[in-house]
Amino acid sequence: MIPPHLPWAKAYPASVDWGAELVGRPLYALLDDAVRDYPKRPFLDFLGKIYTYREVGKLVARAARGFQDLGVGKGDRVGLFLPNSPFYVIAYFAALKIGATVVNFNPLYAEDEVKHQINDAEVSVMVTLDMPLLYDKLVKVCGATCLKRIVVGRMTDILPTLLALVYPAVKFRDVASLAPGSVLFSDLLDNDGDYAPAPIDPFNDVAVLQYTGGTTGLPKGAMLTHANLAVNAMQSRLLVPRVAFGQERMLGVLPFFHVFAMTVVMNVAILMGGVIILLPRFDLSQVVKTIHKKRPTIFPAVPTIYTAINHYKDLKEYDLSSIRYCISGGAPLPVEVKRDFEALTGCVLVEGYGLSETSPVVSCNPVDGVNKAGSIGLPVPGTYIDIVSLDDNTTLLPPGERGEVCLRGPQVMKGYWKQPQETAGVLRTVAAAEGPSVQLRTGDVGYMDEDGYTFIVDRIKDMITAGGFKVYPRHVEEAIYLHPSVEECVVVGVPDEYRGQTVKAFIKLRAGQVLTREELVAFLRDKLSPIEMPKQVAFRDNLPKTAIGKLSRKMLLEEEARKA
Repeated sequence: MIPPHLPWAKAYPASVDWGAELVGRPLYALLDDAVRDYPKRPFLDFLGKIYTYREVGKLVARAARGFQDLGVGKGDRVGLFLPNSPFYVIAYFAALKIGATVVNFNPLYAEDEVKHQINDAEVSVMVTLDMPLLYDKLVKVCGATCLKRIVVGRMTDILPTLLALVYPAVKFRDVASLAPGSVLFSDLLDNDGDYAPAPIDPFNDVAVLQYTGGTTGLPKGAMLTHANLAVNAMQSRLLVPRVAFGQERMLGVLPFFHVFAMTVVMNVAILMGGVIILLPRFDLSQVVKTIHKKRPTIFPAVPTIYTAINHYKDLKEYDLSSIRYCISGGAPLPVEVKRDFEALTGCVLVEGYGLSETSPVVSCNPVDGVNKAGSIGLPVPGTYIDIVSLDDNTTLLPPGERGEVCLRGPQVMKGYWKQPQETAGVLRTVAAAEGPSVQLRTGDVGYMDEDGYTFIVDRIKDMITAGGFKVYPRHVEEAIYLHPSVEECVVVGVPDEYRGQTVKAFIKLRAGQVLTREELVAFLRDKLSPIEMPKQVAFRDNLPKTAIGKLSRKMLLEEEARKA
């Protein structure tokens, strides 16, 4: 039951139990339960090679023993420098079973970024692939960091038989030569699987160090406990009430090293006993063909992926009707993208919201209820959203008033790794009438309406101050997206001698479209105030994106800084 006095009580869908019991337990218990309940069911489908839950369970046990034989114990950090693959899933749960902490690394990181994160997290063992792009980078930084051992998975070990036979000949340039001291993943697994389980305190033991960066400064490691992640998987699963346990098919194209995919794709699929159709990276043609052939039922993604599918030139040749539910995260979901994708597939596409610091899911528009355009929806079960005054940072604001979005719930991180001052800046203890007393400050500006739906206006750090007035980039972007020629856009604040900052829009047009700045300004005249109107417009063939496919304001700001 949901307490009737909560702002979102009257709009909360009857099919979702906001007051459901959320049990904090070791994260690997999710996999153990699935291995017990669905042993013969397919779990991973990697480019056509199928692994059952029982098979993965045995491989996890052997990898756990292999890690222990390498000297990895409770509290040690194991890095995963991997694209989506069976190696990721096996190493992830094996590390957790022996009490180690998983540290996710973006495979696209530059050498210096890898070096910094290895040293900051004190990673002793790293798991990667036998691809020069990945492996050679680790070999270069090994001597300058605390990294002691590199475990290397061969691509040929995880490919279907025919692909494995031709891979060395076709991809010979993509196979790394291994340096002395590296350990093959196959050797890591060469044992009887008799590992020593580690005692786990779910509420205090850190399962994952998830590094997160802002627009400035070095990335910080959010300490996500076993309970944080196990509970958030349950919270996310509850958002989709009508699932067929043991039958759902999850499309896993989002990278697992990102917290959204780690929870909403991998861990939620395991909770459902579903199969993960696993793709190593986003390739538009491959994704569309995979949906047509493999018939996924659930497809979490980011708005840019849905946008790309909407505009795929040969889309009429493919059947996407198997998809029933899509959860969009990572960035605001434009209304027209949602509308077009739902029309193409017949699915329900809802926008959610989360942060690395919250494991990550905080809220979502209901799949059985009202979806409000531009809203991040209603809090997931057991979660409280507080809108707090920007003036004093403490006063709770009534519906309709803008303030900082603050969160309380069992998915809120333990803190930042080795960063007590940064932790104190975002986590605080409040005198809450009910629910958890630890409150996370998100740095997002937003408001809650009368029905309890939250709307994010913008990031506090992203706000543009032009002539003393506050301009919210997201508001400007939403207006620009209304133009039929615009496919993607990002709005940033750039230095201006007169105003301090001014508004600059970076725009990618739809294929075959032409638009000038003058035409855009004329279109926006009744939608934006003069202070919000873009003074500079840059039309680009492509806009930079993060590894998860999210449009990157940070990269564009760095570009502008270099020019200045």
